Amino acid sequence: MVAIGCDHGGFALKEEVLAHLAERSDEVKDFGCFDKKSVDYPGYARAVAEAVASGTAQKGIVICTTGIGVSIVANKVKGIRCALCAETSTAKLTRLHNDANVLALGGGMIGPKLAADIVDVFLDTPFSREEKHSRRISRIEE
Repeated sequence: MVAIGCDHGGFALKEEVLAHLAERSDEVKDFGCFDKKSVDYPGYARAVAEAVASGTAQKGIVICTTGIGVSIVANKVKGIRCALCAETSTAKLTRLHNDANVLALGGGMIGPKLAADIVDVFLDTPFSREEKHSRRISRIEE
């Protein structure tokens, strides 16, 4: 399952990403927000991160205007490795090297087509399991 959440600045892009996830037939849990009314992003990003950290969701996607705020919040949750990606190369590398489990996107920074491409790469790229990357992740978790 993919957990997703946003604030008002990420709402429009979240709706596009939700439609794309439905096309992919991914199971999704939407943690809000549910309209463009101004809200504070920490609660939504934390809910997504906690769902991933608890194992309720396998991956998460958090969206605000820049992606910065939600990524900071998500990374405060133990066990979360959230990466802010604005193109597909970093989405691929953060999965291969960092086993990132939450993707942050900037709703005011990228459009729906690029977001869909980033989501696909993030969700479909497995962790490399190379010893050096596993070792580094262990050190992050310490």
